[in-house]
Amino acid sequence: MVNRTDFVGSLAKGLRVIEAFNADHPRLSVSEAAARTGLDRSTSRRCLLTLHELGYADYDGKYFQLTARVLRLGMGALSALPLPQIVQPWLDQLSEKVAQSVSVALLDETEIVYIARAAQKRVMSIGLMPGSRLPAHCTSMGRVLLASLPEEKARAVIDQSDLSPRTPNSLTDPDEIMARLTQVRSQGYEIIDQEIEMGLRSIAVPVLNAHGRTVAALNLGVAAVQLDAGELKDLYLSQLLRVQAGLRRVLA
Repeated sequence: MVNRTDFVGSLAKGLRVIEAFNADHPRLSVSEAAARTGLDRSTSRRCLLTLHELGYADYDGKYFQLTARVLRLGMGALSALPLPQIVQPWLDQLSEKVAQSVSVALLDETEIVYIARAAQKRVMSIGLMPGSRLPAHCTSMGRVLLASLPEEKARAVIDQSDLSPRTPNSLTDPDEIMARLTQVRSQGYEIIDQEIEMGLRSIAVPVLNAHGRTVAALNLGVAAVQLDAGELKDLYLSQLLRVQAGLRRVLA
């Protein structure tokens, strides 16, 4: 047993607050957090505001909700989030149907974090799996997620990003990227043609909850040798939108 002099009470309280969030309670007010943790309102409020300040929680003025940054606390966090378990069967079915790799990711500051994946064959030089990270600005899922943000917030993320070109096709001008995000908002999907890695094309759509809020992004990746980038829409967009609609019905 840990010696009480070695026990950090404030850390323990913060972890209790993080653990208060779950599938049945994804958003908590200060009062709700206090009730679920047994902590007083003042302590709960300080813990929640600290999580918000550090980027581990969003705050709308009343309710707090954990962000993808909590995944940094360890891969075990993935199993505590309901979204990966909900989307995985849909990914497995879609991947089997179209014979391509499909993934779901969240936005974490300037990066996307993969939370679920169904792979047919490797089309990137690196192996992707839950927990893998890629730049948001030059990936199809990243642009879909950035497009869901208010314009000024999306611009702030772009300004904080390392825009060094990953390939000759990479967009590196912030204004060009922002213009692309405007297009993504309008059309509801994004196609990337070898911007993150030569030989890889992908198409992504937002994952929406029952209220129409973007909670993640869904994409499908193919080898560039297989088809022209413009054909991705005709071949796969309807399939992605079908999964999008199905997930929207089950995501509260």
